[in-house]
Amino acid sequence: MKLHSPPIPTRSSDGKYAFPTVKEPASGSKGVVTSNHVLASHAGVELLLAGGNAVDAAIGTMFALSVVEPMMTTVFGAGFTNIHMADGTDIVIDNYAEVPKAATPDLFEPIPDHLDHGVVDDLNLTGHLAVGVGGTCLGWATAIEKYGNLELYDVVAPAVRLATKGFPVSPYLKQSIINAEAGLRRFTDSQKVFLPGDHVPEVGHRIIRSDYANTLERIGSEGPGYLYGGPLGRAIADDMRAHGGLITEEEISDYKIYERPPVIARIGAGYEILAPPPPSSGGTHIVQMMNILESYDLAEGGFGSTEGVHLLSEALKIAFADRTQYMADPLTTDIPIDWLISKEYGQDRANDIDLNRARQHSYGERPAPEHNETTTCCAMDSDGNVVASTNTLHGAFGSKVTVPGTGTLLNNTMQLMDPRPGRTNSIAPGKRILSSMSPVIVLKDGETNFALGSVGGLRIFSSVHQAITNVIVHGMTLQQAVESPRIFDQGHGLEIEASFPDVQNLLSELSNLGHEASAPFKIGGGMNGIYRDLETGLMSGVACWRTDGAPVAVGGGEALVEPTETLGVRD
Repeated sequence: MKLHSPPIPTRSSDGKYAFPTVKEPASGSKGVVTSNHVLASHAGVELLLAGGNAVDAAIGTMFALSVVEPMMTTVFGAGFTNIHMADGTDIVIDNYAEVPKAATPDLFEPIPDHLDHGVVDDLNLTGHLAVGVGGTCLGWATAIEKYGNLELYDVVAPAVRLATKGFPVSPYLKQSIINAEAGLRRFTDSQKVFLPGDHVPEVGHRIIRSDYANTLERIGSEGPGYLYGGPLGRAIADDMRAHGGLITEEEISDYKIYERPPVIARIGAGYEILAPPPPSSGGTHIVQMMNILESYDLAEGGFGSTEGVHLLSEALKIAFADRTQYMADPLTTDIPIDWLISKEYGQDRANDIDLNRARQHSYGERPAPEHNETTTCCAMDSDGNVVASTNTLHGAFGSKVTVPGTGTLLNNTMQLMDPRPGRTNSIAPGKRILSSMSPVIVLKDGETNFALGSVGGLRIFSSVHQAITNVIVHGMTLQQAVESPRIFDQGHGLEIEASFPDVQNLLSELSNLGHEASAPFKIGGGMNGIYRDLETGLMSGVACWRTDGAPVAVGGGEALVEPTETLGVRD
């Protein structure tokens, strides 16, 4: 049976909710990969079976996602890979995009009072000026070189096969193409692949990406130098020069990834969060909201209570006020992370919340000396290595530009920069672009417990925060946690998913508290994760109903070999 809406939690006689799910977990003792496409998850598991570890599996999954989720990521995109190794190594690889060096603060003409960095003629959304210098290829290759077991060529191979042989169009991909059709038609190489025969492909139509297969194969055999200082970089720069873009071959060659320590914070009873630091704002604000809400007993009210939703809304507005004031490239901006994630600051902001009335919140005063289309995957192996990785083109199909002859889509991450000069996140040459990505790893009493990642632009960190809360506060399974209804509030109106229980009554009660609330079908995008049972070691991968996500798990194991000596009975 096809479900066209998520199931609504139902209240039992004791007042607690039951949480039916659309999808089921996949469990195994040898390894699990979960992503926003089943073929990509399968690619990751294939690498585990070939002797790879969780890093190989996650990066192989990402390369595959760049094929089968073309609207979400590419080798010239942006993202973060959060790695926790069994030997205790914790690192976040920052391969986020950068502002071209020729860009100026007044590059775009901002539309007054636009909530999403809108500019005249949408120049930061579609076309060559929208493109930031992408880092995914270098970030993925670095992860394999430093933390993987396999060679890059082997890790890329499943993606090459998918691009060569093709993959079927899902309803989700078809709708994404419909939404992006006007932009895709502007660029010949985008149109010929994603609008075959000059039409939106039907569900089941097989998309073959031969040019991109060749690009991936060259990356596998020649390494990231094929892009950074090589033929692919030259092709991108030539296309930029021909169409008024800013990115040069030199700055592609000079691009650097950063290996940063994660934001680490203790929450609840023995839990520890490992999350990406700036230029992702996600980790900092997840921890900040956890600290704010520790002052309240969310469990007592239960999931979906009016008070609980109100408190989440207020904490979100506080986080977004601080994000606007403080978050940017950490190489250009002094970001007071330790203060923002401190228990003391969390308590201070909790005191700003009125339980009886919605408020507009300003940013906190630091003490002296201070769209969203994305894809994600998680991988865990039996040795205890775990990876959560989120990567993006930003908007669906990014800038809509495919570099001729390469099959490579280009991002539109410049839309994430504030087009208004003089702001914390204003455009500046070479500046790291700000993100909300939040691939997180959660430890319990020092052991890996679960990992999560989500898509959805500005809605990412709020979605991940709610899933973590669902597990450690409301006692949900991880499958229930990722599928449960969400809220979002940036300060311009409260959104609550229509699948909340008693949604009409909830809207009315929130309105009485002063919220301008609405109930859209969904908030944000697909979330996936992996849960590890701390007693048995069994791993369970999950994915939610909002995208095509699917977990793939490995169980079983090697045969028991007969002993070389026959055991007999002595006289």
